[in-house]
Amino acid sequence: MILHFDATREFIYHWCGKFTSPNKDWIHMARSRDDYELMIVTDGILYIADHEHEYAVKKGEYLLMAPTPYQHGTKSGDCEFYWLHFGYNNERQDHVCLPDNKQQDDEFISNSADSGPEYLQLPVTGSLSFPERLIILMKQLQDSDKRYRESTLNRYLCSTILAEISAQCRHRLRKDKELKEQLYGDILDYISWNVQENLRIPEIAAHFGYNEKYLTTLFKKYAGITLKQQILQAKMEVAKSALSESTHPISQIAYSLGFSDAHNFSNAFRKITGLSPSEYRASYNRHNIFRK
Repeated sequence: MILHFDATREFIYHWCGKFTSPNKDWIHMARSRDDYELMIVTDGILYIADHEHEYAVKKGEYLLMAPTPYQHGTKSGDCEFYWLHFGYNNERQDHVCLPDNKQQDDEFISNSADSGPEYLQLPVTGSLSFPERLIILMKQLQDSDKRYRESTLNRYLCSTILAEISAQCRHRLRKDKELKEQLYGDILDYISWNVQENLRIPEIAAHFGYNEKYLTTLFKKYAGITLKQQILQAKMEVAKSALSESTHPISQIAYSLGFSDAHNFSNAFRKITGLSPSEYRASYNRHNIFRK
């Protein structure tokens, strides 16, 4: 889930600090909260929940919890985290919840602070690309609150922290997307280079060092077809070229593309083209004669 804020409305600083659990038996208190709380974990795991979800927030991760009638710990353990309480839009707390899906991620990545509508989007939880930057900002806010107690400065520092998290999340999602697109392209190249082999999905997954289910899911997301269908289509493209440009026997073409026999090859070819290899070859030759 992503919290959507209108950046033209003010974030209102309430208070902040750093918490260190006294022992491994510590568990977060149960309470209701009418403001937002940001927690940035710097050590251990924070086990916490609101009235709808449970979270296990690890070192280098954050949690932004909206106002809730029931905040409570779910499990004991040692942990350290910086915390920040704040309000929004004159304490109306009227953020909008957006679904966390691929389309929303793409919109989140493309949004930037210097173009488009003035809004701030913050995933409820996530990993920080540069947690040390947030630690520095949190320390600055703590120092500012103790030294000056100046509401305007605290408000701007609070906004800066939230904007930094939004930027880091966008940076991480953008990098993840680039890596996935690169992997998709590499898979296509691998199939093209090895099209004459008896390609198997487990072997492709092992080659790239990914789980088979992850690889097939990612590929279908980008290609719109399964990895198995892509392999078959790539083989049939080579087969069509061989049938139209050579006089090699169909059995030889089948073996050269990793098929165990001509029968399996013919069935696969018909599935893709609607014609048998012989019919395709004859049709192509007649087409050339007509053109001449």
